[in-house]
Amino acid sequence: MTGVELAAATGAISEISGGSDFSLISLLFEADIVVQFVMLVLVIASIWSWAIIIEKWFALASVRKKSAQYEEAFWSGRLDEVEARPGVGTDPAARVFSSISREWNDARRGVASESEARAMVERAERSMRAAVDREMNNQSGGIGVLATVASASPFIGLFGTVWGIMNAFLKIGEAGDASLVTTAGPIAEALFATGLGLVAAIPATIFYNKFSTDLNRLADQLDTFAQDVLVRLSRRGSETAGR
Repeated sequence: MTGVELAAATGAISEISGGSDFSLISLLFEADIVVQFVMLVLVIASIWSWAIIIEKWFALASVRKKSAQYEEAFWSGRLDEVEARPGVGTDPAARVFSSISREWNDARRGVASESEARAMVERAERSMRAAVDREMNNQSGGIGVLATVASASPFIGLFGTVWGIMNAFLKIGEAGDASLVTTAGPIAEALFATGLGLVAAIPATIFYNKFSTDLNRLADQLDTFAQDVLVRLSRRGSETAGR
């Protein structure tokens, strides 16, 4: 294609489109007010979900690492330091152990009878169950937002799509013309709303599934640690009660 032919083709395209700018920014500012509101909601939802994703990514990694380190110190034989300050630290395992620290110290000092030992273990088990549930509730904050964004964003974008296509048909009816000049703008706005809905929903879905898996692993880790502590506490209480 020669330079003259290319210039002529470019001029023809410009004439057909009426000199319209179909960049993303122009689509956002020239869209219908309802479509603009839909786009704004989707942009906010996407930014909100990414903020949660970044925060949870580092928070859960840190929590699992600290809990693993605490458990390693607990079972490695350095129990004197750990038992003296059971609640020190920000990791869930330390807080779970601190929930039964009184019963643990009672077992170390000795209990009067076998029935007292059983009652002590039962109290400790209830405390640890509540502590594990509390820790999981604390760590799961924000996950519900990702689930909401993942499920609602495509439908919000679809609403913007339907509205944009409706505007396209209204303009066709008003102008009596179904050419690209009449329909290109509203259809582009509609497709843009659909795209924003997917942009918000896809990362939220992926990371919701990832964080749900991470939380399940953390819950299993804490539950296993709690059960191991209860077994050791029960054994120590029984030994001291039998003396």
